[in-house]
Amino acid sequence: MSTIVYDGTLPDGHPLHRLTPEQLDALGREFQAVHDDVYADLNDADAQYIRRMIRIQRSLAAGSRAVLVASRFWPAWVLGTAGLGVAKILENMEIGHNVMHGQWDWMNDPYIHSSTWDWDTASPASAWKHSHNYLHHTYTNIVGKDKDVGYEILRVDDKQPWEPRFLAQPIYNALLALLFEWGVAVHDLDIEAVSEGTKDPEELRQQGREIVQKVLGQVLKDYFAWPAISGVIMTLVEVGVIGLFDPASQEVLPGESRPRRRVLGRRGRGLRSGNVVARLGRRRSFREPFRSTMTANIVANLIRNVWAYAIIFCGHFPEQAWTFTEEEVADETQGGWYLRQLIGSVNIEGGPLFHIMSGNLSFQVEHHLYPDMPSSRYQQIAPRVRAICERYELPYNTGPFLKQVWSVQKKILRLAFPGRVDWPKPGPWREPAVAEEPDAALPAFP
Repeated sequence: MSTIVYDGTLPDGHPLHRLTPEQLDALGREFQAVHDDVYADLNDADAQYIRRMIRIQRSLAAGSRAVLVASRFWPAWVLGTAGLGVAKILENMEIGHNVMHGQWDWMNDPYIHSSTWDWDTASPASAWKHSHNYLHHTYTNIVGKDKDVGYEILRVDDKQPWEPRFLAQPIYNALLALLFEWGVAVHDLDIEAVSEGTKDPEELRQQGREIVQKVLGQVLKDYFAWPAISGVIMTLVEVGVIGLFDPASQEVLPGESRPRRRVLGRRGRGLRSGNVVARLGRRRSFREPFRSTMTANIVANLIRNVWAYAIIFCGHFPEQAWTFTEEEVADETQGGWYLRQLIGSVNIEGGPLFHIMSGNLSFQVEHHLYPDMPSSRYQQIAPRVRAICERYELPYNTGPFLKQVWSVQKKILRLAFPGRVDWPKPGPWREPAVAEEPDAALPAFP
């Protein structure tokens, strides 16, 4: 992406107030035209992109779990954990998030569809689609309406009234980064409504059941089933299938009495009396792979959680982003909605791999303008969006990753304390001038 250049001036008043109703209507038509042009152009190449991405992610996840079978050896643990962390990021960011947004519903593929897709995270799909697709993308950055503004535990805007509990928000913030999937899982419960007693009890019970079912499934899969598979395979490799069940070839483990036989069939092959599962648990060849695979899954989930937190927070909470009151967006038109999405979101600059790993949420501005557009098209339309910003003298919020991370963390730390802060906002976008090519007839150096 080209270097970002601003003219150094602050907007003359709030962007929502500077444009006339006629200008807002024209702005809305221009942004809608971008959406319509892309949807008219969607084709098999777009469908192949998401199918290819799913194949890559599934292959990476399967390969990483296969490597983790040998995770008792540290090179396999490191390689498998890193691969699984990347696979989980791809599944959540570029696939799950975008499929459940309806970005690929136009394909009419019953497997890759927002109504059927479920993702590898603790949040039930239905709860996430309500809190994110509906509430957040409808009421983006409207303080008091958009529950994603601070996720009900952080003060990320000075329009939020300060309370003493915010003094501890640097701690909440660190915990939220590490446990992000669990925070998202309970987000749609509407903690504020629950604490005030205004939540419908039946709705709360239904949501609670869905969360418990999804959480149990995730915990059993990552922290019991896959570790057990690693342990069983490594035990079979070590002693052989017959050796595991034939008492004649087994040593007596600590705490076991001399084995007894039970005749099985004509050949007389038998099993030790007692619980085979308990015996497995006492074997080093089972116990060590089980523990190491479980820790690998924990670390892979932490990697995914911190990455998702960083990308999402950098797209919503840097100092560049505008927030709104309900009064400011009263009687909002389509053009006003587009403008609110534009200035309430922030892009993150990076290369092609970075964009894929972020689920193309590095183009957060384009995503908020067009949440139902295939994410693979965001980079393509970004120049058109910037051109519209330049014509209407509107900001286009963007910056390098580390700059956005610092901006968010500084803001969270400052707003832990009382008081208002006038965060500086970027001025109207100005497309950087393209340097002229040197005259080909002249040598580059004397």
